[in-house]
Amino acid sequence: MPASAENKKTARPVTPLGILVQQLETILKQGENEQISPQLKESLTKAYHLAAGIDPYLEECSTTESEALANLAQKTQEEDWSKRFEDGETVRALEQEMLSGHIEGQLLKMLTSLTGAKSVLEIGMFTGYSALAMAEAVPDDGCVIACEVDDYVAQFAQNCFAKSPHGKKIQVRVAPALETMKQLADEGESFDLVFIDADKKEYVSYLKLLLESSLLAPNGFICVDNTLLQGQPYLPENKRSKNGQAIAEFNRFVADDPRVEQVLIPLRDGVTIIKRK
Repeated sequence: MPASAENKKTARPVTPLGILVQQLETILKQGENEQISPQLKESLTKAYHLAAGIDPYLEECSTTESEALANLAQKTQEEDWSKRFEDGETVRALEQEMLSGHIEGQLLKMLTSLTGAKSVLEIGMFTGYSALAMAEAVPDDGCVIACEVDDYVAQFAQNCFAKSPHGKKIQVRVAPALETMKQLADEGESFDLVFIDADKKEYVSYLKLLLESSLLAPNGFICVDNTLLQGQPYLPENKRSKNGQAIAEFNRFVADDPRVEQVLIPLRDGVTIIKRK
């Protein structure tokens, strides 16, 4: 059965807040079948509503996404990614939850505008939501270069870009991200804003290359996704996946690097903004 709007309803929680909401909901349901004090039930209910209401309220109070971004998000949700992987059409397992989404897209678009970025590098594109969001904010003579390792996904994204007047600002390079980055460095390219959302185990390598080459403009910013990966970086080490451990090590590397200053924002799955000192 092809993926549909039903998939959107059953999308698993992948952010610390989403997982917390799910846990609180489970506890409340268990409490219905067990004897718990009215005071405890009231406290749990209040905690659930406080947590569950944040994301919808952020959506309500943030600028509505463009029609092109909404279309891209819908197509991503409708795609049967597991079947694409099983059939060998994609080189890695993908899922709709990898999409940056409305709120993070608006943040990236705002950062692009605030920094006056004309050149943007995206390390890890997936279906292109964040690339298109940033392209909407760069000037007409600006450019977003997006690195993607998967041919199928790259073509999927480009088909969506074609429906936006800003899609022409995006160049997609299909290859492992480090390979593309080294090539761009050799070409003397420099970027005002870099967004990292690719192989978590390579995050430290991405950052090192950005800081040790001309890829990051002197006053450029780096924005890094998933730096709170499902809450794993601050959970006990034996509760972390390989990616969770990689993110914990990356966060420590950034915090200890005397060359940069940074702030970790608890938005969705964690976003860290970094600049040279």
